[in-house]
Amino acid sequence: MIGRQQNRAGLYFLLLGLLLSVGHPLSVQAVPMVNDPNGFQDLTWGATLTERQELEVARAGPHVNEFQLRSGAPSYAGIPVESVRLLAVDDQFARVTIRYQGDDRHKQILTYLEQQFGSLDRIPGQMLRGLNQQYTWRGIDTEISLTYHANTERGFIFIDSRTLAPRFNDRITDSAE
Repeated sequence: MIGRQQNRAGLYFLLLGLLLSVGHPLSVQAVPMVNDPNGFQDLTWGATLTERQELEVARAGPHVNEFQLRSGAPSYAGIPVESVRLLAVDDQFARVTIRYQGDDRHKQILTYLEQQFGSLDRIPGQMLRGLNQQYTWRGIDTEISLTYHANTERGFIFIDSRTLAPRFNDRITDSAE
């Protein structure tokens, strides 16, 4: 009886391990970034966003504030996207989040990122196709991560200050929304 339970437990853990490994994309190494932007558009990391007339607060918090453009349709590299949000931690610009939808837009954005920051061909094993695609470019000051879910055609880009973005973890509590 005990031997049978041990066999079931072993089989259970084996199946659990297989399910977890199939459900997650392969870990991806970062492409070394060329042309580190040290910010986003004309904003450098650490800038104060509250002084920018073209931005408005989308969500305010005690330490983290989220901003969006006051007018105009959001775009990234001339490509229409659903949203572009700029985040500041303790009044210092530290992150950009971009959301988009559609396979055509994904291909355009991926092409732009490769042209600007480095080709993905340099890293063996990166997934160019698949249900969950993830790419990362890492520079001295900036890290850009793109995640695309092919089944829902939804993409997310995070452009982070490598020195300021880790402070989000210090400022976000367990009860944050």
